[in-house]
Amino acid sequence: MTMQTTSLAPAERAVRVLGGDLTERSLRQYLEGLSGVDAVGLEQRAAGLATRSIKTSSKAWALDRIIELIDLTTLEGADTPGKVRSLVAKALTPDASDPSTPRVAAVCVYGDMVPYAVEALGSAHGDPDDGLVSVAAVATAFPSGRASLAVKLADTRDAVAAGADEIDMVIDRGAFLSGRHGKVFEEIVAVKEACRRDDGSYASLKVILETGELNTYDNVRRASWLSILAGGDFIKTSTGKVSPAATLPVTLLMLEVVRDWHRLTGEYVGVKPAGGIRASKDAVRYLVTVAETVGEQWLQPHLFRFGASSLLNDVLLQRQKLRTGRYSGPDYVTID
Repeated sequence: MTMQTTSLAPAERAVRVLGGDLTERSLRQYLEGLSGVDAVGLEQRAAGLATRSIKTSSKAWALDRIIELIDLTTLEGADTPGKVRSLVAKALTPDASDPSTPRVAAVCVYGDMVPYAVEALGSAHGDPDDGLVSVAAVATAFPSGRASLAVKLADTRDAVAAGADEIDMVIDRGAFLSGRHGKVFEEIVAVKEACRRDDGSYASLKVILETGELNTYDNVRRASWLSILAGGDFIKTSTGKVSPAATLPVTLLMLEVVRDWHRLTGEYVGVKPAGGIRASKDAVRYLVTVAETVGEQWLQPHLFRFGASSLLNDVLLQRQKLRTGRYSGPDYVTID
């Protein structure tokens, strides 16, 4: 039976890539027909990239760029409007002692906290590519994803109506791991449609794979392709609630998928590693991996983000040390 979708664009995209009708069987065959991941080779490539960095003259640029790519996050049951306002204040003025410090890309909160984030941002709420700060909301029964589709869609619509610019959804890992790829596809398509605003524009959709629960690199590759086929604007590693969260090999693999997708279609898809990235030296390794795998054009807020809550503090510390000549971050070498 041909799968029914709520939006033609992802279905047309999938049909074009699959080369035939969009059915549960054709989708499964395509995903299972992807080449297997050479785990040893992937981890060796990631390890090699981790030893490289950027030009010696670019220390300050790297630290500032990391800040500009951060989704500053609070996702706790004890979150309050006051905590969200404090988060927004930090997003707008990361270092009160240095007004040249750039703003972060977005603040990421639960859906019911979106109105407080929007209010606190005021005129600074907007596109991070323009130096403003977006509001991202986790949705679809985050972090477990264990809810009916109706609940997931209501969760998404409420956040978008409240002013969220970006929706971070979680896939149904149980459905994916049991081979029900069509169910996962249709849910992503439906959530994408729920991101539609009254004016016809869409909130950006980040699809969280929760790679720590997918068990194999092959599953990460398949879930990445599935999420992109279904219309995801970003693929994101993790909720930050499951260990392991983001790792460099997994992020490298996801970057290779978006690179291959771009070569196939000319379309750009973003990547967001989230969870466990706490030190500037680690974030620099991700910058290098992005630059080497998909190109420096991906080092923009609409194509790459760090999901983090504590990373910003270390980057600010290293930035202050760089200004005072006491920098202790990673050495930087030229990439040729």
